[in-house]
Amino acid sequence: MDASAHRPTVDVVLPCLDEAASLPWVLSRLPAGYRAIVADNGSTDGSGAVAAEHGAIVVAVPQRGFGAAAHAGLEAATADVVCFCDADGSMDPAQLPRVADPVRAAEADLVLGRRRPARGAWPVHARVANLALARMLRRRTGLRLHDLGPMRAARREALLGLGLTDRRFGYPLEMVTSASDAGWRVREVDVDYALRTEGSTSKVTGTVRGTVRTIRDMSAVLAR
Repeated sequence: MDASAHRPTVDVVLPCLDEAASLPWVLSRLPAGYRAIVADNGSTDGSGAVAAEHGAIVVAVPQRGFGAAAHAGLEAATADVVCFCDADGSMDPAQLPRVADPVRAAEADLVLGRRRPARGAWPVHARVANLALARMLRRRTGLRLHDLGPMRAARREALLGLGLTDRRFGYPLEMVTSASDAGWRVREVDVDYALRTEGSTSKVTGTVRGTVRTIRDMSAVLAR
């Protein structure tokens, strides 16, 4: 039998650091044909075991950093189209077709989920930082984006061809700037953004310290 018959339609990379509480719900929400790749970035709460129990491929990523986990998941993927999504329960994987379908239909090369937050889901400091970064990105690339959200989709080989090098919080921004420089068609679609699973804290913008660190890493990408 042709091996391609067993290949998933879409691979979903879930960078993960201590998300055992949220993973069962997140993994249960994957649409048919979407396969989870949990990139475990040194969890100490058994996240890797929980992910494996719920059918995900688990990739151990010893190098710490959001970009390190995301890129390791990308390299482990085999599907033509790859999505990225947070593992903390703030985003509903059932909505992944919103970002994947335009890529699969060759209507766009990179699709970003523009977060539409529920009350209390997005701290003010994180919103302000996101707005500032979007404005800097517009000046750098001309792209009129409103959000640098973590839910996104593109073709695997094309992403690898961008040669992304950031392994920290600048990785999502580097993906967009590199795609723009390569002439990709980049677009946004709306996705819901909810409160995280109880006990889960965003490693990117869940705290003021995390937001400052993210701005620092992303500003370095823009400076390059």
